[in-house]
Amino acid sequence: MRMSAKAEYAVRAMVQLATVDKGILVKTEDLARAQGIPPQFLVDILSELRTDRLVRSQRGRDGGYELARPAADISIADVLRCIDGPLASVRDMGLGDLPYSGPTAALTDVWRALRASMRSVLEQTSLADVAAGALPGHVGAYADDYRRQEEARGHSEG
Repeated sequence: MRMSAKAEYAVRAMVQLATVDKGILVKTEDLARAQGIPPQFLVDILSELRTDRLVRSQRGRDGGYELARPAADISIADVLRCIDGPLASVRDMGLGDLPYSGPTAALTDVWRALRASMRSVLEQTSLADVAAGALPGHVGAYADDYRRQEEARGHSEG
């Protein structure tokens, strides 16, 4: 999976909004400044998030943005799909439509497993989880395992 800058900015903006009390509107400039996101880029991102009903906006001097539903009900996958489309696709084809045969036939199951593992992390991790720093147990375990692998590589290279 390759995450675009736009999708990464969208997730950061949504997690930032998750830290704000319900009913408080956040101005685009304040959101951009808080996360170091180029303001004009953020305007486009928020427009897409609004179209997908992940955020609500109010115009005017006292206007701004807020989450459209509770942060615990919005997954990281919801945000990524809004901005970048499907989580894991192969040439924008359905997995059952891939032209694999012979020794490559099992690749379809590799792609299925990849998609399932990504879903288990991204669909089960909410904005509230990230904002609170309280990730689901299996997500924390994956991160810890990866951190250990990074440390082992660093020690063997150093």
